[in-house]
Amino acid sequence: MRADVDADGDAEVAPEAEAGVTADGEPTDAAESVERALDAFRAGDPVCVDDFADREGETDIVYPAGAVDEAAVAHMRNDAGGLICVAVADPVADAFGLPFLADALDHPAVDDDPDYDDRSSFSLPVNHRETFTGITDEDRARTIVELAGAAAAVDADPAGYAPEDFAAEFRAPGHVHVLRGDRDGLGGRTGHTELGLAMAEAVGSAPAAVVCEMLDDETGTALAPADAEAYARRRGIPYVEGAALVEAFK
Repeated sequence: MRADVDADGDAEVAPEAEAGVTADGEPTDAAESVERALDAFRAGDPVCVDDFADREGETDIVYPAGAVDEAAVAHMRNDAGGLICVAVADPVADAFGLPFLADALDHPAVDDDPDYDDRSSFSLPVNHRETFTGITDEDRARTIVELAGAAAAVDADPAGYAPEDFAAEFRAPGHVHVLRGDRDGLGGRTGHTELGLAMAEAVGSAPAAVVCEMLDDETGTALAPADAEAYARRRGIPYVEGAALVEAFK
């Protein structure tokens, strides 16, 4: 099941048990929220993941990259509003030959010292070579799915994929931002990049996850966790705390 967009432009997700509550309306515990999130991810459905109040303090809509279609891109574009990025595992980024963006740029504006972490995860923004402008829902979905396919190919045969293979499929600059996961996964960094990749690994999908920050239309700031959880409940999307995922995967 994937996101669809209704006539008013709102994304609809097939109804399930409400996020964060049992069928009787009682709150679920952290372990149950993780299980609901993994069940959704395994089915190709989105999950709302809050990181940590002392980190970004943001909730992202997260998809397994291989499950993304045009409607899923529209869902993130309309209901989240942040950057639509594809996180890939560190060995995949190495096989792709992708640097951290800050290391690849030679400009006095480069300053990769964010307040929320030691460094950002950004690598190159890319388009698949068979897209046009790269920004449409169709084009971004194509780029995302092909990135997932390439990541799966690396996972299956790490020595069989080289940077030249990546360059044959993708071009930079583009409209889908690729993120490099930490070499030590959640043991080295607990951002949405690593949280999404941990879920992908847990369900056996390609080592690639799509993340998109949820923003507040009224304030222009990150959507408050309570509001993000309420949104997830209305839409039947699992909502899970980053701390619960870290605890489950440690």
